[in-house]
Amino acid sequence: MGNRILIVDDDPDITEFIQYNLHKEGFETEIASDGLDALKKADSFKPNLILLDVMMPKMDGMEVCRILKSSAGNNASIVFLTARDEEYSELAGFEAGADDYISKPLKPRVLLSRIKAVLNRKKTDTDNSDAIHIKDLKIDRNSYTVMLGEKELFLPKKEFDLLFLLASKPGKLFNREKILSEVWGDDVLVVDRTIDVHIRKIREKIGDEKIKTIKGVGYKFEDSI
Repeated sequence: MGNRILIVDDDPDITEFIQYNLHKEGFETEIASDGLDALKKADSFKPNLILLDVMMPKMDGMEVCRILKSSAGNNASIVFLTARDEEYSELAGFEAGADDYISKPLKPRVLLSRIKAVLNRKKTDTDNSDAIHIKDLKIDRNSYTVMLGEKELFLPKKEFDLLFLLASKPGKLFNREKILSEVWGDDVLVVDRTIDVHIRKIREKIGDEKIKTIKGVGYKFEDSI
């Protein structure tokens, strides 16, 4: 798990607070105080994860996120930190490419937990495993089997593929376009309602709480459940 974290916020009290708690956990950190500085530090420091404030001078966090996500040389996960807790702000963050979104005021244990979850998710992505084991749920793509505890579940192929996609990156938001492309393919005409029906059927089998709906955007698998 990578240990370099770039902290981007124009409030020095917040950056000092975050840096102190990250250093206690053994993370290496760098600080940027505005959007332009963040881009420079991201290029030189090569962080594994960026904690990014939304409202900043020179360039806001949304624009910084879009630039970094479109850069071939950047592979850092991005977690937004903001006091803006309106739904539209959260949706805008995910649409900009954020991996997670944490509202201020920050609680150290929650912050560290979310950071480690995002970094672990990134490691899982690079492993490219055909088997997923999250708490009591086991999904094996080689044998097309799903186990919930000691019980084997029977999922049709599209339900299985959809569940595997979401569970392969716990906590990551998948928008409808990505789901349609990955599960049904770009050349197949499928309406949005088809996704909703498949999600409902999966929830009936594994429980409602494991897959979260982000209204107006898509779905994500909850790794904290």
